[in-house]
Amino acid sequence: MKQLHPVILFAIALVFAQNCTQNTKNATSKATVITATDPKIAPITLPLGFNDYWYAGNAELCTYSVSQERYGEIRQAEQVNIVVTEDFSDARQVKLDDPAAAGIDRIPVLKFNSIRRFHTGIYDYSIMQSIFTPISGLPTIKSTTSVQDWCGQVFMQANLEQDGYNLRSFSYFESEGDRDLHLPHAMLEDEIWTRIRINPFTISTGKVRIIPSVVFIQLRHKTAGVQNAEIQIEKGEHESVLKLVYYDIPRSLTIRFETKFPYKILDWEEVNEGKIASKGELKATRKSAYWKEHDNIHAPLRDSLQLRF
Repeated sequence: MKQLHPVILFAIALVFAQNCTQNTKNATSKATVITATDPKIAPITLPLGFNDYWYAGNAELCTYSVSQERYGEIRQAEQVNIVVTEDFSDARQVKLDDPAAAGIDRIPVLKFNSIRRFHTGIYDYSIMQSIFTPISGLPTIKSTTSVQDWCGQVFMQANLEQDGYNLRSFSYFESEGDRDLHLPHAMLEDEIWTRIRINPFTISTGKVRIIPSVVFIQLRHKTAGVQNAEIQIEKGEHESVLKLVYYDIPRSLTIRFETKFPYKILDWEEVNEGKIASKGELKATRKSAYWKEHDNIHAPLRDSLQLRF
């Protein structure tokens, strides 16, 4: 794995200087400002309460009712978003086992896991994405996406390198096969979800260079590439809307979220070729250390999230 540019490492060091760690519980009396000397790295402001909310030892669990298009028909689906902070390795791009010993290799990230399940006739689909975005506002370090159904599975991983993203794709389709692809630096559509949760009003608006969602790429059997698009954010008193519209492909994404922290995502609508690809609406939210709730006695907790699948 290539090392990140020294300027990026400098910006990461500034994250530590702002005490955004699990042991910092009194740092929310004012907003944390993280800056960098490289003009291509936009300063980001973490909102009041960020540390108390995201470093309290719990993850945020949100469930959504979803309408999912597949094979020309709308299916009833369900999605769970699991959002939590983690300490990531810069060099290896994996979760650190011993963050205290990692030194400059440690990068605090917001991890966004989404799991969507639905049926197509007799058989099942399961889609999972994991997005790892530094809370400093630096480019997303890594994303992984897998799609499984009764026919087989496909998987794609994007890793940040100094000169762009390295994508590795594995598929049971002959025409897609196993392949590597390198793309120049561009925003990931998939990281919009993490950037909304960190601070949506620091997302670049207007014309952007962006890599489309990997779920779109995989379900539509497209080749990943950098596209031209436009992002607009309409800020309301209680709710705000982000809209992404591509110039050269018939695709758009609209996400509605809370205007105030913690910027919870309320619903979304994804449109391909003028037709709904997916629509999701928030059902329930729970904050918990879910990784400790794995015994049979914890099974009724699923009811609090209104889980069906």
